[in-house]
Amino acid sequence: MKVQPATEENSDALKILQIIWKHATETMRFDQIVKMLIETSPSWLNKPPKPGALFVAAERGNTRFIAELLRTYHHQLMISTNDDGLTIFHVAVMHRQQGVYNLLYEIAGSTKDFICEMQDNSDGNTMLHLVGKTSKQMATKTYGASLLMQRELLWFQEVYKMTPPYVRERKNNAGQTPYELFSEENKDLVSKGLDWMKDCMVVATLIFTVAFAVAFTVPGGYNQDHGLPVFTHERTFLVFVIADAISLFTSSTSLLVFLTILTSGHGQRDFMYSLPTKLMIGILTLFISVATMMVTFSASFFVLYHKGLKWVPILIAVFATVPVIAFAALQFPLLVDMFRSMYDSHYLFNPKKRILYPKKPRVHTKKST
Repeated sequence: MKVQPATEENSDALKILQIIWKHATETMRFDQIVKMLIETSPSWLNKPPKPGALFVAAERGNTRFIAELLRTYHHQLMISTNDDGLTIFHVAVMHRQQGVYNLLYEIAGSTKDFICEMQDNSDGNTMLHLVGKTSKQMATKTYGASLLMQRELLWFQEVYKMTPPYVRERKNNAGQTPYELFSEENKDLVSKGLDWMKDCMVVATLIFTVAFAVAFTVPGGYNQDHGLPVFTHERTFLVFVIADAISLFTSSTSLLVFLTILTSGHGQRDFMYSLPTKLMIGILTLFISVATMMVTFSASFFVLYHKGLKWVPILIAVFATVPVIAFAALQFPLLVDMFRSMYDSHYLFNPKKRILYPKKPRVHTKKST
């Protein structure tokens, strides 16, 4: 049985599921339905066994499908485990499916604590241990090692708050606490994140070098009589000077920000707020320096060809926008995700959202006169 990820628009599919599910509950016994949903299917023709439909839905983030099932068989399905001793919420944490994980906020405290306390069969890992392991799904969806590290910290922090205090420091079969496992699994992300910042610093250094050299190599040269630039009175020359100055200042700012990041000692927890804030400042100033450098480049041609062949600088200016647009298109998603992860984490984890037990709208009755 294949379960596709759920979306907000699949209301028709949800209605069909409700009809089928109603028919199943009327024609099948309780134990048969539960067994059908959680049992691993047998392997035929030397094919590997497939997990039950409920766990496939949890792995793929089909929140609506799971919510429909849990409303009918609330307690039984919540604590049911697969062959590895994992509940649907453990599977959701392993695959970083926050939609399924958010259903845990709607469960009563004792059941919730029991689920968080459960350990898998092989390694004795609790749910907090499992969030310490880097998810392959998260790695493919996330831009850069720095943002991936930030997302992993956000997940660990959220599951940590959900976990009962007496379980937070519990050790697995390898003698590791959840945070020790998290640190070991993600130590490579710290070095990869710093290497990525070094590359950004190299780009900022190159732009700074070019902007500094252009400041003393003006188009048209200098007047030999008084030493001023030949095109001092041209408006396009003023644009050239201002754009070059902005490019120089912003590239130097970006260079200093990245240099501060690399020369300061940083731990894993710094990837939550401190480093992302500095990284956003560095990337924004780097973008401004790239944009103003292209303006400087284009303005130099307007200065040289202001009396003839005006189509040449116009054509060059159009092509000069390509690297600026490309830079913005590539880096803007990173900045948005990083900002939302830092200052708007509720878009990932929303304890107040009700999917499992939605609030019924109030019906206002008119008083008869």
